[in-house]
Amino acid sequence: MIAYPVPQIIETSLSEITETRPVALITSPPAWAAAVHAGLQLAPTWRGNVQDATEAQFAALAAGYPGDAEVVYGVGGGLAADAAKYLAWQHGLPLVVIPTALSVDAHLTWASGVRRDGCVVYLETGPAQICYADYRLLAEAPPHVRAAGICDLLSIATGSYDWRYAEERGQNLPQQRWLPWAARMAHELLTAAIEIAPAAGRGDHGGLRELLQLLALEVQLCNLLGHSRPEEGSEHYLAYALEAHPAIGAGHAHGDLVGPAILRAAGWQHQPTAPLRRALQAAGVPLDRVSEAVFAAVERELPAYVRRHGLAYGIAHDLKT
Repeated sequence: MIAYPVPQIIETSLSEITETRPVALITSPPAWAAAVHAGLQLAPTWRGNVQDATEAQFAALAAGYPGDAEVVYGVGGGLAADAAKYLAWQHGLPLVVIPTALSVDAHLTWASGVRRDGCVVYLETGPAQICYADYRLLAEAPPHVRAAGICDLLSIATGSYDWRYAEERGQNLPQQRWLPWAARMAHELLTAAIEIAPAAGRGDHGGLRELLQLLALEVQLCNLLGHSRPEEGSEHYLAYALEAHPAIGAGHAHGDLVGPAILRAAGWQHQPTAPLRRALQAAGVPLDRVSEAVFAAVERELPAYVRRHGLAYGIAHDLKT
């Protein structure tokens, strides 16, 4: 097993970054504009704009890169980070990420999530070496994505439940066996995330800093375990299936789907949802992006969906439809 590290987190104003190496840049026009407005001064030799998280687009970006840089920068949200990880992996280059919103934990992970056959598949690309955090920039992100990465902490409630649920039914892989101590550690991160949700949602610099620290701890715990069962389960599966539904499709922020999916999964598990709902709302995560009719339709097909895609066992496998 490879236990990847999280990137070195450097808290700084973007105007203080000095980069002398030739840069290949992965970004989107809105994210790049926000970073430049915050003082980032990069002169990339090549720039790729990423629009969706399909494996084909990531491969096309990597194929179109002319090979004239010494470092890759990913500037933006989780999509830019995942595409930049893919490019750096394909060309053997070091990677720097600059989040423009704490919308997801992807800036800190070792994998690139790509869409394949209506589901999310994680490619082992390796992590970034550096993650620059400019809290002034992060505080100015749109409210619905500013702190939406809290979903990857609140999903500990449902992901850890699924992990133990699978253990009790003899469904965990040997390398993913239930570890009570790891579950307790994850629960502490969940408790802390609920506490800091209002400050992060407001864009308080201290709240955003704590959110980033909690995300780093969550990612590092999963890195050391070698899997993401403490924080990824039926709530993420539901979000993946929603994204594949024709009425939803790509283009939604991570939290738009995972946030409400956490509440649905917690309900299936007979867990209290009120604390999770309050934390999601305090963090600015929208809970109205999916209609009840679409939820009902996707939930009916979810047991077949998780089996078809070979997803780790959880309560979604046993939903009565």
